[in-house]
Amino acid sequence: MYKIIDTPTLPKGFKINGIACGLKKIKKDLSLIVSDNLCFSAGTYTTNKVKAAPVIWDKNLTDNKFSTKALIVNSGNANACTSTQGENDNQEIAKYLAKHLDCDEKNILICSTGVIGVPLEMDTYKKGIASIVKTIEVSDENLSNFSNAILTTDTFSKIVSVKTVIDNREVTITGIAKGSGMIHPNMATMLSFIFTDANIEQQALQNLLGNTIEDTYNMISIDGDTSTNDTVIALASGYANNDIISETSFYFKQFQKAFEFVNTFLAKEIVKDGEGASKFIQVDLTGAKTKKDAKNIARTVVSSNLVKCAFFGSDANWGRILCAMGYSDSYFDTNNVSISFESDKGTICVVDKGQPIKFDENLAKDILLEKTILVKIKLKDGDYSATAWGCDLSYDYVKINGDYRS
Repeated sequence: MYKIIDTPTLPKGFKINGIACGLKKIKKDLSLIVSDNLCFSAGTYTTNKVKAAPVIWDKNLTDNKFSTKALIVNSGNANACTSTQGENDNQEIAKYLAKHLDCDEKNILICSTGVIGVPLEMDTYKKGIASIVKTIEVSDENLSNFSNAILTTDTFSKIVSVKTVIDNREVTITGIAKGSGMIHPNMATMLSFIFTDANIEQQALQNLLGNTIEDTYNMISIDGDTSTNDTVIALASGYANNDIISETSFYFKQFQKAFEFVNTFLAKEIVKDGEGASKFIQVDLTGAKTKKDAKNIARTVVSSNLVKCAFFGSDANWGRILCAMGYSDSYFDTNNVSISFESDKGTICVVDKGQPIKFDENLAKDILLEKTILVKIKLKDGDYSATAWGCDLSYDYVKINGDYRS
């Protein structure tokens, strides 16, 4: 149905780049993608009541279905909690970039990530715009530059491309994300951008994005903090020239599966790059009474700091898992809970139908010392399941965030 591309590629109809403009001391910090023509866009944003200026701007544009010419992203400064100055600066960026691209300011989407509560260096930002618009092109190097310029405390870029055939036309979907800390269900300090050359209806793209979020980015947790800048934006150029995809069209489900894979891949990559993380934790829960119960329980387990600390110490402290399940505000019969741990070192059951099992502590330790760990939770309350992803909580997390501004 779709094929993962070994070397990520830019979908047709876009030009791209990322540069160092001086918002950071050394690293790349400004990214730009421009559509050859106005394209459809869709967006999903943070649930935090404190929203950064670019989030407010973008949400208004995508909610009102404005077409998009360009998306510009800066790292190093979140332009959040900057009051009316931040909103004015954000609009000035849109106007300045729109002038360079000969379009309306409402065709410009803007994202920011970095330190909260510090005004943007507008002279530096505008010089960066004037420079980057001259360098955008179609190249693997520029695509890589874009993915690197959006990073903050990330240790690696997160990028993936897939191809599928729709209406006898090759369609490419490429996803790029950043995220390492302040990651919690209902989105987090993450930015994710999905670019495609598919010809798809705007409302179909928006609905697809909104639905996909629920089982991908909303099922990850690193540290329990939901940020002010969380944004996922999808852009569709239509340059594949396939018959337009609607939610009722023959090819919608095929496109949906490829789209969901890209977002699932990026969500898991964000967790793997969790600040200070040494382990990737997947929780598979089955047998819940409702889908909501399944998702709430799985997310609560990966979000528990005590559970995270136990995994950091490779301690098979299953009581912390059951405790987290209990405060998830979801229904389950405690007498029918089974829990097991699995990794490349083997599988061990620690609770069977509500009954503690005497298990081999040494084997459990070996299993939990691995970098990737699967937690299987089986209930007997219904037919619903859910998967959530998280990481352990280490000493390095405190070091990273204690020194973040310095």
